[in-house]
Amino acid sequence: MRIGAIADDFTGASDLGNMFTRSGLSTALCIGVPGSAVAETDAAVVALKTRSIPAEAAVARSLEALEWLRGQGCEQIYFKYCSTFDSTPEGNIGPVLEALADALGAARAVVVPAFPGTGRRVMMGHLFVGDQLLNRSGMESHPLTPMTEPDLRRWLARQTSRGVGHVDITALREGAEATRAALDAASAGGAAWIVMDTVDDADLMTIGAAVKGEALVSGGSGLGLGLAQNFDGLTGAASEDWAGRAGRAVALAGSCSRMTQAQVAAHDGPALHLDPHAIAAGDRTVAEVADWVREQPADSVPLVTSTMASEELAKVQEALGRDRSAEMMEAFFGDLAKALVSDGFERLIVGGGETSGAVVSALGLTVCRIGPQIAPGVPALAPDGAPFVCTLKSGNFGDEAFFATAARVLGGEA
Repeated sequence: MRIGAIADDFTGASDLGNMFTRSGLSTALCIGVPGSAVAETDAAVVALKTRSIPAEAAVARSLEALEWLRGQGCEQIYFKYCSTFDSTPEGNIGPVLEALADALGAARAVVVPAFPGTGRRVMMGHLFVGDQLLNRSGMESHPLTPMTEPDLRRWLARQTSRGVGHVDITALREGAEATRAALDAASAGGAAWIVMDTVDDADLMTIGAAVKGEALVSGGSGLGLGLAQNFDGLTGAASEDWAGRAGRAVALAGSCSRMTQAQVAAHDGPALHLDPHAIAAGDRTVAEVADWVREQPADSVPLVTSTMASEELAKVQEALGRDRSAEMMEAFFGDLAKALVSDGFERLIVGGGETSGAVVSALGLTVCRIGPQIAPGVPALAPDGAPFVCTLKSGNFGDEAFFATAARVLGGEA
């Protein structure tokens, strides 16, 4: 195995697996740390649910994943977080970076959240989503990791005791050698974590070439585009044999992101909106919702969603408690997915990082094969030994017609 990745959530892990696969790396997507070796591949992505848990637990689980990946012979370790740098002032990006670097004896790591294909770019150390600074993109209202600072240097400095540096776009545009020289200069100046300006895919290729041989790299999934070029003798990857499944489809959307709200509003099919207060009171049960899904036309894509505007979400969190409401909804979606799979649903479309984590955990998935791309950053997945296919979508990814498109791709259509 050439490269191993540790992802802090499940949608991000599938996102990176998609990027690796499209770049020519045969890739295993592992849900949690495997108990044994997996079939030989160029890369493995270990999907963890560590983005929003206490930093100490995130560090421990990440180190467990690192130990397994090193046992597979990985030459480079990739710490993968969200392209919107989702974290709190306390972590968990900084603490996990420190722990991985100490374990690997790495003096530095690049910080590359940018994913130009989905509109995430870094300029002068500031993260943009489309044409908006991060703190004006809607991420400032995220229920778990509100992003109120677009300067990644300032945000990361609050999470780590080590120096944070920056390489600007002018160095990247001079090529990989100039970029490596800029990295060396930043390290000499005391920086352990080096934020990289990134505007387009060519910049990702330049950064990838510049970090050849580095023990540790970090970023969103975009950086995966530039790393495959550093390895010889790859086995290659193929999703051309993807057949999909023709059985019934269902969409489960727990994200409250702006894009998920737009996707729910645009969905051309039956939809059921969940009321967290009714679930908390026991007035809405998994069995009732599963019955509703079953009753919908077999050729439709029924949607079950808890998405809501940020103002409404704030009221729910105030009434039920932020952690309690999140855990309750995650458990509900996980149990609902189990019920529907037991009923023979073969295509699962899941929207939202926390919702996806709850669903794959409830279903006991272990290793997934990467299928074709549904939208930038969102692949189809075929879990080993499972009677269904699925996709795990970060809340902000995809266009307004995503649910219908995903159903077609999961069904085997191009």
